[in-house]
Amino acid sequence: MAKTILVTGGGRGIGRGICLNLAAKGYSVVINYAGNRETAVETQLLCQDAATDASQIFTIVQADISIAHQRESLVEQAFSATGSLDGLVNNAGVGPKQRTDFLDMAEESYDRLMLVNLKGPLMLTQQITRRWRDTDTLAGKTIVFVSSVSADMVSINRGEYCISKAGVGMAASLFATRLAGEGTLVFEVRPGIIKTDMTSAVSGKYDTLIAGGLVPQMRWGTPEDIGRTVTALCDGALPFSSGAVITVDGGLHIPRL
Repeated sequence: MAKTILVTGGGRGIGRGICLNLAAKGYSVVINYAGNRETAVETQLLCQDAATDASQIFTIVQADISIAHQRESLVEQAFSATGSLDGLVNNAGVGPKQRTDFLDMAEESYDRLMLVNLKGPLMLTQQITRRWRDTDTLAGKTIVFVSSVSADMVSINRGEYCISKAGVGMAASLFATRLAGEGTLVFEVRPGIIKTDMTSAVSGKYDTLIAGGLVPQMRWGTPEDIGRTVTALCDGALPFSSGAVITVDGGLHIPRL
């Protein structure tokens, strides 16, 4: 039977890229979405087209991971979708509704990003790992936290986003350390400038910066770039690297003069 991976925020953007690459490599996928069912159904259909085996199952589950009872429902449905769950990809995240100077950052915006980007994936991972520990096994499982280069690169007009992603990085390290002896692999994937809905509003700005050499590989990243990386991790490509930070940014993170 195909292994099953839960991908949060799988309806579009980076999440869709992850789901499609997992489907193409033979995985069943639980596609979580918060509010846009239409895009989640599109991802489900695309996964079915990309599937390589008739045993693969693609299930869509609505849940806002920032809300406790919806997280609990997601966990139950994820484990029951195919009868087992082999991995978790914490991809769901949001940016600030309005980019503002850090001195003017609204408390409401900060709270929203902390709930969705940090508390949600942290608590979801805790629930799933406890379920594995108590009813199955932690050995052979894979957990991936999708954070951002903003975890350590400063953007003063979206400070709450940077802080939330820095927190995600620490959460990944904590889970990696706690679960290493149990046989669970935990990774943090840090995307750079990726062509998605989230970056569409500032595409002109980044087009100019990329053309000027900001990204050494001289192009935008794509959801497929992230999807291929996450799939390789789920495939066990780095079996002795739990806790590793995998940067997928075309060289953006390289310190340069």
